[in-house]
Amino acid sequence: MAEVFRADIDGMHCASCVKRVEDALVRLPGVTAARANLAAGSVEADFVAPADKDALLKALEDAGYPVSEEVPSDAPVNRQAEEADRLRRDTIVAAALVLPVFLLEMGGHLIPAVHHLVGQTIGHQTSRVLQFLLIGAALAGPGRQFFFKGIPSLMRRAPDMNALVALGTGASFLYSTVATFAPALLPVGARGVYFEAAGVIVALILLGRTLEARAKGRTGAAIRALVGLRPSVAMVVSAGGLEERPIAALKVGDVIQVRPGERIATDGVVTEGSAFVDESMITGEPVPVEKAEGDPVTGGTVNGAAALTIRATAIGEATVLSGIIRMVRDAQGAKLPIQSLVDRVTAWFVPAVLAVAALTVLVWLAVGPAPALGLALVAGVSVLIIACPCAMGLATPTSIMVGTGRAADLGILFRKGEALQKLSEIKTVAFDKTGTLTEGRPEVTDVLPVEGRNEAEVLSAAAAVEVFSEHPIARAILRRVLDAPKAEGFQTAPGSGAEAVLDGVKVRVGTGAFVAVAEREIGIAALEEQVERLRAEGRTVVFVSVGDTLAGAVAVADPVKPRARAAVGALHEMGVSVAMVTGDAAPTARAIARDLGIDHVVPEALPDEKVAAIEAFKTSGPVAFVGDGINDAPALAAADTGLAIGTGTDVAIETADVVLMSGDPEGVARALALSRATIRNIRQNLGWAFGYNVLLIPVAAGIFYPFFELLLSPMLAAGAMALSSVAVVTNALRLRRWGAPTKGSPPEPELQEVPA
Repeated sequence: MAEVFRADIDGMHCASCVKRVEDALVRLPGVTAARANLAAGSVEADFVAPADKDALLKALEDAGYPVSEEVPSDAPVNRQAEEADRLRRDTIVAAALVLPVFLLEMGGHLIPAVHHLVGQTIGHQTSRVLQFLLIGAALAGPGRQFFFKGIPSLMRRAPDMNALVALGTGASFLYSTVATFAPALLPVGARGVYFEAAGVIVALILLGRTLEARAKGRTGAAIRALVGLRPSVAMVVSAGGLEERPIAALKVGDVIQVRPGERIATDGVVTEGSAFVDESMITGEPVPVEKAEGDPVTGGTVNGAAALTIRATAIGEATVLSGIIRMVRDAQGAKLPIQSLVDRVTAWFVPAVLAVAALTVLVWLAVGPAPALGLALVAGVSVLIIACPCAMGLATPTSIMVGTGRAADLGILFRKGEALQKLSEIKTVAFDKTGTLTEGRPEVTDVLPVEGRNEAEVLSAAAAVEVFSEHPIARAILRRVLDAPKAEGFQTAPGSGAEAVLDGVKVRVGTGAFVAVAEREIGIAALEEQVERLRAEGRTVVFVSVGDTLAGAVAVADPVKPRARAAVGALHEMGVSVAMVTGDAAPTARAIARDLGIDHVVPEALPDEKVAAIEAFKTSGPVAFVGDGINDAPALAAADTGLAIGTGTDVAIETADVVLMSGDPEGVARALALSRATIRNIRQNLGWAFGYNVLLIPVAAGIFYPFFELLLSPMLAAGAMALSSVAVVTNALRLRRWGAPTKGSPPEPELQEVPA
C-alpha cells in the first residue's frame, strides 16, 4: 500500500532546487512520485517498499536539502515567518557591515573630494584593507549560507542559485583581495577593487529573500486560518459534571456542551438545544443555519445565541475540518501541467548560465577594451547574479497556493491540484438536476381548490391522510401544514394514493383515477385545464377528495435553487455551454431547463447513459460534470473535471476533482472563474520570469557597451534579481482579493434535447 511522506525542508531557493529535490527522491526504488513546493518550502513523496522514510530523509540529506521537520497533514504553516525573521536579522547585519564600504568606495567615485580626503587621511591602501575586513565579515557571517550551500552543489555537479551567488561574490572578493595584497600579480590597468560589489550583492539578495519570505508567508494564510478555526479545549459532560478537556483527548461518543458564541469543538450531532450556527467557514455562505436535535454540526463552526449539547461523531483527522485542510494542502502542493515547461527549462538553466558567464569573460578578455580583466569580471559576475532562477521557481506554486487558498475561503475545495488548470479549459458544464440545480426534495408549489373550498381546507384534509405516510410528497404537504388534524383508519393503495377517515368522513389523496371512483361520482374536469398546465411545467399533481366530492388538487415539485438561474447566466457570460443530464422524466427536465436558460438537456438518463452523454459533449471540448448523488459518480469520473456538491453523498465527493461545500450551484461559476484567474496569474508570472532572464542576461553580458559604453553593475544586477522574485510573489498575492464573477441575466438560448 502506498504511503505519503511529507516534510518541510531547508535550502530550496530556486526552480533548480525544486528539480534536484524531486530527482533525489524519485531515483530511490519504491518512490513513485515526488512533489517539491518552493513557495511552501515543503516536499511530498508517494512511496512503497523497499523505500522507507529513513531512505527518503537520507536522500534529501545527501542532495544537500536536510529535513527541518516532518509535518502532519493538518499542521499550521508558520515556517515562512520564522525564516523571514532570520533573514531580516541577517540583512540588518549585512547592511551594517556593507554600508560603510559602499559609502567609502562609491562616494570616492562620485565625489572627487571624498577620494582625495580618503587619500590624505587614512590612505587608499588602508581603505582597501578596511573594506577587505568588513566585506570578509559580511561574507563569512550573513553571506556564508551562499557558500555553504552553493559550493557543495558545485561539487555535486548540480549548481543552484546559491552556487551562482557564491561564484559571483567569491570572484569579486578574491579578485579585490589580490588587487589589495598582491597587486603585482595583475596588469597595471586592472588593479581596481570590487569589495563593495560583493558586499552589496549579499545585502540585496538577503533583502530580496526577506521580502520574498514575508510575501510567501501570506500565501499560506488559508491553511493557517483553517487550523486556527479549531478550538483547543471542549467542555465535556461527564459523570462528575462539566469537565474541560483538550481537543486531542476527545473520543467518539463524548457529550459536549457548546456555549453561545463558542466554536463547536468537533463533528457531532445535536442531542439537546436549538441554535443558529455560522457555517461560513465550510460553505462560504454568510447566513447562519438553524440546528436542532438530530441535526449534524461541524467542528470549527460558530454556535449562535443559544447553548447546544452535541455528541461527538468524529474526532482528529476524521473531522470535516481536517479533511478540508488536507485537501487544501494537497492542492497547494500539486504540480499543474503548465509546470512541466518550467521543469524542462530549469533542468539545463543554471549550467547554461555558468556557460554564458564563462563565455562572457572570455569574449571581454579577447576583444574588450582596457582594463579588459576588470570589465570581464564585472560582466561575468553580473550574468551570474542576474540569471538566478528564483522567479521561475516561484511563478507557479505561489499562484497555486494563493488561488486554492482563496477558493477555500469561498467554499471551493480542489481535491486534485491539476483540476485547477483543467477546470479553466472547460467548454461545457453539465449539471445533474436533483440536489444540484434543484433543492433535492419536493415542496408544495400550488394548491387548486374547487369552487366552495379554500387552500387551507384542501391542505388540511391532505395532511390528515399524509401524516401516516413516509412518501416524499407526503413530507412536502406536512411541511406546509404544521398542525395536521387527527384521522384514523389509514390505508394505502401502492402507486395510486392513500385514504383515512377524518371526523367520520373518508378522505382520499392520490391520482385522479384513485379519487374519482364511480360510486361517488367524483370527477376532475373542473380542474383539468389547470392540472395540465402544471404538469407541463414539470409538477406532480395529486387530488384530494372529502367524502363524495372533490376538494381540490395539490401540485408538488422539486424547486429550483434560488441562485441556479444566476449560475447558468454567469457560465454563459464566460462563454461556456450549459447542459443538464438527469434521470428525471422528459417533461420535467425540459421545463426546468427552459426556465433556467440551459442549452442542452438529456432526460431519463441512467448512470451509464449519463457517461455516454458526457462523452458526446466532449466533441466540443473539455467537459465538467456537476452532481451530488451515488448515481452521479460514474459521470463525475468520466468528465474532464468532476464537481461535487458538498451536501451530496460521500461517494460523489470522493469521485469528484472539486468539492463545492455549499449547495449553491453558483459555486460552479465561481470555481471556473477563479481557476481561469489563477492560470492567467501563473502565465503572467512565467512571462515575467522568463522574459526577465531573456532580456537582462544579454544586458548584463555587456551587449550595450559597444554602443553606449554601458555595463550593468553587479550591484544593480543583484537588486534586479531580488525584485523579480518579489514581483512574482506580489502578483500572485493579488488573487487573495479575487471576487466572485459578475452576475448577469441568463440569455434565452434555444433548448436542444439530446436523447439518452
